[in-house]
Amino acid sequence: MAVEVVTFGCRLNAFEAELIRREAEQAGCRDTIVVNSCAVTSEAVAQVRQSIRRLKRERPQARIVVTGCAAQVETEMFAAMAEVDRVLGNHDKLSGAAWQALHQTLDESSGDDAAKKIAVGDIMAVRAMAPMPLARIARDLPRVFVPVQNGCDHRCTFCIIPYGRGPSRSLPPEAVIDQVRTLVGRGHGEIVLTGVDLTSYGADLAGAPALGGLVRQILREVTDLKRLRLSSIDSIEVDHDLLEVIANDERLMPHLHLSLQSGDDLILKRMKRRHRRADAIALCEQLRRLRPQIALGADLIAGFPTESEQAFAGSLDLVEDCGLSLLHVFPYSPRPGTPAANMPQLDGGVIKERAKRLRAVGDAALQRRFAAEIGQRRQVLIESVTQGRTEHFLPVAIEGGVVGSVVAVTIAGHDGQRLTV
Repeated sequence: MAVEVVTFGCRLNAFEAELIRREAEQAGCRDTIVVNSCAVTSEAVAQVRQSIRRLKRERPQARIVVTGCAAQVETEMFAAMAEVDRVLGNHDKLSGAAWQALHQTLDESSGDDAAKKIAVGDIMAVRAMAPMPLARIARDLPRVFVPVQNGCDHRCTFCIIPYGRGPSRSLPPEAVIDQVRTLVGRGHGEIVLTGVDLTSYGADLAGAPALGGLVRQILREVTDLKRLRLSSIDSIEVDHDLLEVIANDERLMPHLHLSLQSGDDLILKRMKRRHRRADAIALCEQLRRLRPQIALGADLIAGFPTESEQAFAGSLDLVEDCGLSLLHVFPYSPRPGTPAANMPQLDGGVIKERAKRLRAVGDAALQRRFAAEIGQRRQVLIESVTQGRTEHFLPVAIEGGVVGSVVAVTIAGHDGQRLTV
């Protein structure tokens, strides 16, 4: 392979990997490793650095280009690494022109001059969002992520991502619909709307269209679209139109992943989150009334600074109180440059133990959801020759079927990891 992309972090990064590879190859890059980095924790940055060193040992002749959020916020650190040939800004990693410019200088040795390695602009000055290059998307993908929003205007005390992705910016509705219509015409089985802060969609556009209105417009205008899904959303920003679509259009999949982070009001305040525990519970109850079998997931942080055992118990209880069954549990680690890093920290062993307990509660909830699925008739999107996903994003062990197609199955059981038919 002329270009290999090694990806860390979020689903958006993972989806961008193939686009990056194709843009880099189209620009003429050869024997190049692109590291698409994550900056969400200091451990994530350390993993990126370790990977870069390992990759250089394994392929000493390859050129290494670092991009992504960590490259944006830790530019000089990566440029100072002898193993790194170039550092490319997060805004430019999907730009063919940026890759062409980088390729023209990639064979020029920068020696010990770290400044010559840097091709990183001021991401805080970026105010517009360009459509993703559809021509670079593989036609055999059963599920395609469509970025409709990027960046974030909020300042949660644990998060560095706004400085890695820049201010919130949205793709105009007409551009989104054009992309969805094109992808559906190419036969992709499911479309996922995604963004860094998805529910802030539209605030920067004329007329300030909200996410719910965008979803309604897509479903109304792209009649051949069979399955539409949303990536992670902020519970406090869910608008009335979105709730109505959830209730009334079965093509919007009955699965939502919520950015909750904690089940304790004081910790939420110290995180600078905009919702409180009661808000999260009320929304989940409302969602279950609108779609009784909806699957709800959430991001939760274990061991945030100053978190007492009682505060942590609030997060444990939140799993049942909100009816969550698909958890992403993050053991807190201080991220330099964030306010939370200067707060009183918990012992690492305590953080690890709490994360383990929270995962155990989440796994028990998932097992209950698996058991409740037995005997149900589900529509499964075939992802590979051995697995598919139900409308509720539950994995199903399945053989046969055309990748990208949707098949009706009756759930017969589960093996603890996946449903079975």
